[in-house]
Amino acid sequence: MPPRKLSLDELNRLSVDDFKQAEKFPYCLILDDIRSLNNVGSVFRTADAFRAEKLYLCGITGRPPHRDITKTALGATESVDWHYTADIVSLIRQLRTDGWLIVAVEQAEESVLLTNFSPSKNKPYAFVLGNEVTGVRDDVVQLADIVLEIPQFGTKHSLNIAVTTGIICWDFLQKSR
Repeated sequence: MPPRKLSLDELNRLSVDDFKQAEKFPYCLILDDIRSLNNVGSVFRTADAFRAEKLYLCGITGRPPHRDITKTALGATESVDWHYTADIVSLIRQLRTDGWLIVAVEQAEESVLLTNFSPSKNKPYAFVLGNEVTGVRDDVVQLADIVLEIPQFGTKHSLNIAVTTGIICWDFLQKSR
């Protein structure tokens, strides 16, 4: 007999209240100058799926409530803890002071390929994702403890930010749990 698709009730998903009370994984996501509201909504959904501790929205990045974010997030704007700040540099400095390792997801000299990335099990990580066209700002790359690069083998030089976020979160959880 072929496999049967599970119903929504069978998925045993957490309620929003249960999600807010549940232990989060030791990482956060920082979105800087993200133009697409659909990308922002997709990252909210990924942050929910992989139980990120927090989502920071910086610069021109859109923020809830907005119908395009809400449409893509499918309710994750209610479950994921998020904060907006215009100044990513101050945020990064504060997170570092609080003990977070700052990881810029970018193609750069001396970047660490994702396949070679080994997260420490006793440190929280802050993954910075930059603008869809220009990437992570140079001054932010300079502030990073690690510059992490996803190996790619085709003709394009980048992945969509929502796809990148899913890859980074999944990889981090697989390696750190």
